[in-house]
Amino acid sequence: MSWVYLILAGLIEIVGVVGLKKVSEKGSWFTYIILIGGFIISLSLLRMSLEQIPLSVAYAVWTGIGTVGATVIGILFYKESKSPL
Repeated sequence: MSWVYLILAGLIEIVGVVGLKKVSEKGSWFTYIILIGGFIISLSLLRMSLEQIPLSVAYAVWTGIGTVGATVIGILFYKESKSPL
């Protein structure tokens, strides 16, 4: 179950990052709720996963999912550059 929590934490981290983008564009109450709620839920799930998974592994997986997910969302929905530079 810890791995399920960890994967969900990574996916919900993407929601927090999208909230961050939305707040930078237009800071409404709804966008702040997405931002704060996404990160609170993500960190809570990460904490729950740490009961069985070592911190070094959990953090690497969590940040990896968040980084790849945020990059893909940025390219697909926000027309960000695909260039590594």
